[in-house]
Amino acid sequence: METFWTTTIRQQLGAAVDMLENAMRECPDELWSDPAKRPQWIRKNVVGFWYVAFHTLFFLDHDLSESDEGFVPPAPFTCDELDPAGLLPERPFTKPELLSYLDHCRKKCHAALEAMTDQKLRQPCGVKRLDLTRAELLLYIMRHVQHHSAQLNLLLRQGTDSAPPWIRKEGHRPHR
Repeated sequence: METFWTTTIRQQLGAAVDMLENAMRECPDELWSDPAKRPQWIRKNVVGFWYVAFHTLFFLDHDLSESDEGFVPPAPFTCDELDPAGLLPERPFTKPELLSYLDHCRKKCHAALEAMTDQKLRQPCGVKRLDLTRAELLLYIMRHVQHHSAQLNLLLRQGTDSAPPWIRKEGHRPHR
């Protein structure tokens, strides 16, 4: 059900995902898995740009699910990201792997928004760790994606003296 609010949320959440994609695409190979280049929030020992991108995509995928029960990310990803012990993936994921995951998440996002109704937006979201309605969850997801996209853009600016431009709404590709 396309309404004013679902259209607005789709355009802005889509813009956040577009910004994540742009940061991932612009990341040079030497920065992609450099463990010396990582945001300070990460509690894990050896991670780089790739991990922030993976973490963002994993929770975008997870939180767009109807519930925690039965969630399984596409291969080669696992649910280890949910483990409280903070398990790292066995290896850094490649840019093509994570761009493919981004496409999966974008499709899931569009499908979730197409299925929304005013009644459904008022219901509990189904994510156990969060006490939110589905409407609040969509805004929460948007904030999470944008937060980490900003971190990746900062890493790009520090590592390459460049970062992708701001995107106003989904599909809008500004000129540099």
